[in-house]
Amino acid sequence: MIDVKLFAGHATTTLAGEIADHYGERLGKLEVKRFSDGEMQTIIPESVRGTYVFFIQSTTAPADNLLELLLLIDAAKRASAGYITAVIPYFGYARQDRKDKPRVPISAKLIANLLASAGVNRIVTMDFHADQIQGFFDLPVDHLRGEAIFIPFLKTLDMSNVVFASPDVGGVKRARSYAKYFERDLVIGDKVRKVANKVESMTIIGEVEGADVILVDDLVDTAGTLCKAAQAIMDKGAKSVKAIATHAVLSGPAYERINDSVLDALYVTDTIALRQQSEKIQVLSCAKLFAKAIRNTHEFKSISALFVD
Repeated sequence: MIDVKLFAGHATTTLAGEIADHYGERLGKLEVKRFSDGEMQTIIPESVRGTYVFFIQSTTAPADNLLELLLLIDAAKRASAGYITAVIPYFGYARQDRKDKPRVPISAKLIANLLASAGVNRIVTMDFHADQIQGFFDLPVDHLRGEAIFIPFLKTLDMSNVVFASPDVGGVKRARSYAKYFERDLVIGDKVRKVANKVESMTIIGEVEGADVILVDDLVDTAGTLCKAAQAIMDKGAKSVKAIATHAVLSGPAYERINDSVLDALYVTDTIALRQQSEKIQVLSCAKLFAKAIRNTHEFKSISALFVD
């Protein structure tokens, strides 16, 4: 069996350490040096010749995290690594997956091209903002699902009075998968947004009176949509509102909005490290899932075995 080497980018050191623990391997050594003007240089101090190399790095802001990953991939390729996999728990720029107005980039496709040009052989990630992003890559993409983390957790809760909700029309498919699994009803939030990160109004389509509602989303950024949806649901007579979201981007006023909102709880994974703690935010670990995905990749086993049916 070809040797495996796991490396952690600076944006994902804690999660990468937990993944390595579950996998049963130590993290490899990396050095990132900077010139006086801030220019970055990545160094892999140990040999990777002929090995299976896994770089674990979420491409969250700032853009240096993405650049670091690209430079690490190039370094490994030039060091004759046998096979290079980028494990990207959170794939940044995924919200820019189409040309929705004149003269804007399709940034998700550009990032896919950059990763391929750097020399990566495979991508492992979780919950793209849009499933079609998998088609932006001309190489294998293992797209893990947050359901594998959240469904086992939700089974520990009382689901007898639950209604699932999507905070917007774009997330209906994601929320419907939970509603179908638990055989519960689904409602939809119809939001009006004039500019990015600012929701003007929210209308709830469906019946929520007396229900314990669980909002389902792939990521929470400024939490404007999530908190507006939660308030609209409570205004329609819901008994309580909780939310699950894979990626806790939580920028700007997000923490303040969540703490001041009607949400009872927000459950997220650790694809992105929290900037601060909140009594309303509970983190569920995805380390074991990624460790299994890495092992299955290395041992040529099915990744679909990690999905919830």
